[in-house]
Amino acid sequence: MKLESYWLDTAPRFSAGAEGAVPEKADVVIVGGGFTGLSAALALSRKNLSVVLLEAGQVAGEASGRNGGQCNGGLAHDFSELAMRIGKDKAKELYQSFVSAVDTVEKIVVDEKLDCDFKRCGKLKVAAKPEHYAKLQQVYSDLIDDVDPQLALVAPQDIAREVGGNGFYGGLLQKTSAQLHVGKFGVGLADAAARHGARIFESAEVTRLEQLSGQAYRVHSSRGTVEAKQVLLACGGCGTGPFAYFRRRLVPVGSFIIVTETLPQALLDVIVPGQRNYVTTKNIGNYFRITPDRRLLFGGRARFAVSNPRSDQKSGALLQAAMVEMFPALRDTRIDYCWGGSVDMSADRLPRAGTHNDLFYSLGYSGHGVQMAVHMGQAMADVMMGNPQSNPWREMRWPPIPGHFGKPWFLPLVGAYYQLRDKLS
Repeated sequence: MKLESYWLDTAPRFSAGAEGAVPEKADVVIVGGGFTGLSAALALSRKNLSVVLLEAGQVAGEASGRNGGQCNGGLAHDFSELAMRIGKDKAKELYQSFVSAVDTVEKIVVDEKLDCDFKRCGKLKVAAKPEHYAKLQQVYSDLIDDVDPQLALVAPQDIAREVGGNGFYGGLLQKTSAQLHVGKFGVGLADAAARHGARIFESAEVTRLEQLSGQAYRVHSSRGTVEAKQVLLACGGCGTGPFAYFRRRLVPVGSFIIVTETLPQALLDVIVPGQRNYVTTKNIGNYFRITPDRRLLFGGRARFAVSNPRSDQKSGALLQAAMVEMFPALRDTRIDYCWGGSVDMSADRLPRAGTHNDLFYSLGYSGHGVQMAVHMGQAMADVMMGNPQSNPWREMRWPPIPGHFGKPWFLPLVGAYYQLRDKLS
């Protein structure tokens, strides 16, 4: 079993990275080489701006290359509850931005001819308890008329047509969702940005940001110093470096994934005949899908812990047990990959994008970054070109999380709370 991301292990290596030290000046410096930064670099370099992207590790090497490969439309929130909190029109706008984000990913794949196994498959949210199906029916009723017409209910008696196993009691299908090989997509996105003129520096950790005037910054990195007219922060949870403001507002939550050996098609036709993206209704639930080479990818929180080799193995064992409980036919199936990563959570699980001290940022996708990070990279490029209305999150307040200064000491308490909710619901 490899303790590394299946996506990164089966993707080609990015080979168009810039060599040597960073240039002295650029129109834009982007901090972070995940989907947000790469998407913005592509959009801005298409506008003939000089773009320098600084990535501390390898492009798409963190959250962008360590997720479940699901590209889903729709919020992960109770729409009615969100509408009561921020208003129905705003909730509808935010919901539809997630749907549009899937279109953004597909357009880039088509325009840049990226070989990344992109396909529209739909996302099925499956009721993990009989009483959860009534909640899915209510969500369907709230959304179908004027928010998302691309929804369908799968009744409990019909669920075996979509997924065969234990613990499934109906579902809600969001038809426009998609899936892709995120490792191939990340490298392809980086190649496309470099092809359009962006200079991408890997192993270039940012150590200091020095504001010159207005939006102009001097950016210090392990590969030299560059002055930029604008800077976009797209480095996820900002665990290191001069980003204390953002660390107080984001909580890195561990998420873990296992991938099986290649499975016979006949077996896949039994356990996942629908061949969709799947997610369960529990607060600490699971998600799963089939990879392009016929493996089952199965993920979830497993443990409220940080990712490291020992932690990943412990979490992998829990995930394997949960997988076998759902799909007893996989009891003797070999696990070939196990890995973990961090999901950057905001307090309300909604992204944030805007400016702080004239520094542009887009962060906090809270488990929905595959599509939203790509979409917001394009949107923030448009904002930086003078179109602030392109940012759907521009009016959202973002106070610090009380008692949080970077290390999430409270995660075990949060995990216990959600485990209790799952038992009681």
